[in-house]
Amino acid sequence: MSLLATLLAQLRAVSWLEWLALLSGVGYALLAVRHSRWCWVSGALSSGLLAILAARQRLPMQAFMQASYVLFAVYGFWSWTKASAAVLQPPIRTLPWIWHGAVLALIVAVTMLAATWLAKYTQADWPRLDTAVMLASYFATWLTATSRLENWGYWIVIDISSVFLYGSQSLLLAAVLFAIYAVIAVLGLSSWWRRWRVQSHAQ
Repeated sequence: MSLLATLLAQLRAVSWLEWLALLSGVGYALLAVRHSRWCWVSGALSSGLLAILAARQRLPMQAFMQASYVLFAVYGFWSWTKASAAVLQPPIRTLPWIWHGAVLALIVAVTMLAATWLAKYTQADWPRLDTAVMLASYFATWLTATSRLENWGYWIVIDISSVFLYGSQSLLLAAVLFAIYAVIAVLGLSSWWRRWRVQSHAQ
């Protein structure tokens, strides 16, 4: 069977849950680039669906992460709505680099501990990568919700890792979704960077 035939066969086997997760996820990313608070509504739908799919494919940390994203989406919507009450869009800010270093060190340490437990007591296929992606995603989501410029850099790395993670578990459309996310994250970084520069010069 040719590669194209294999791909078409896999696409025909994709569930409606994956299609809906893909569409709502792309909607989230595009709206986030535009700095629209409605991205969080679309993101909540996509995350809920991805939680179901990850749980079915033995990615427990991804399932837990995606489920908790729904709560993050509520916070993100509230945060952006509150910040934009007096202005058209919430201001884009940055986080001191010392905080990035501290959080990344914490992510590595917790990943090592949690992955050891997962490998021993669960059937997780990728315990280290699964855990690291989950923890980094939490931090990146907080950066996004608080309108921090650096969030897009984290998402680029996370999305590329997620392409492999979901692709290895035969979740084709979920892998495609994260590949699209990675491209949009590059565009988001460029867009937010320009706005941040304009904003900085105006202060």
